[in-house]
Amino acid sequence: MTSKRIVAGLVALMAACVPVAAQDHHWGYEGESDPSHWGDISAEFAECAVGNEQSPVDIVPAKALKADFGPAEVHWMPFVPTIVDNGHTVQVNANGHGGYVEMNGVRYDLLQFHFHHESEHTVDGAHNPLEVHFVHKSEAGDLLVLGALLEPGASNPVFETVEVSWPAVGDEVTLTDAIDPSGLLPADHQSFRYEGSLTTPPCSQIVTWNVYADPVQVTQAQIDLFASHYQNNARPVQPLNRRYVLVDSQ
Repeated sequence: MTSKRIVAGLVALMAACVPVAAQDHHWGYEGESDPSHWGDISAEFAECAVGNEQSPVDIVPAKALKADFGPAEVHWMPFVPTIVDNGHTVQVNANGHGGYVEMNGVRYDLLQFHFHHESEHTVDGAHNPLEVHFVHKSEAGDLLVLGALLEPGASNPVFETVEVSWPAVGDEVTLTDAIDPSGLLPADHQSFRYEGSLTTPPCSQIVTWNVYADPVQVTQAQIDLFASHYQNNARPVQPLNRRYVLVDSQ
């Protein structure tokens, strides 16, 4: 990865971690600031319109190439988070205490996780009600995002903790008790992997995506509560172009 791409990625992450009121360029999911206009809002967002390795994508399991790639080894730990509503989603910040993921011998530290309604990635063209993204960064500045699709079912205690602590837009709260982010991962870690981008402006193409094949359950009430805050905060799927989606051959 070039230094230019690394700097772009760090700038993108910094923008994602501050309240929307502090950002220079307004973007959203509806009207004239919706995803179809992101590339026109600012020159900094041009990649949203012209990039050919954009995310999210539609995952077609039957067409995914089986590969013997090293799994994303999750070494997370419970941490006391700060939770912020940044105007685009609710975000849970690890503040350097969430542990890391190791992939292909590289360590990626957990920065934060956040949610989208509906899911941004689709499977065979179908959305799940929610998707959670765990954003990690390596020492070199490379980004790795683990994505898990959420479906209706049993109650999820981690998601419940986030929702009952939801702050007002632009505010943040610090919890008194630790949460364990692994409660939002499926038991089976088989996954799809591809090279893509941030799914929010500036849409920098500096992300390795690892999307789990199995969904995680949350209740319909938990889904409805999230939707009461953000009815639509999902970028539409983008063309795969010349990329391949790989699937763990386990």
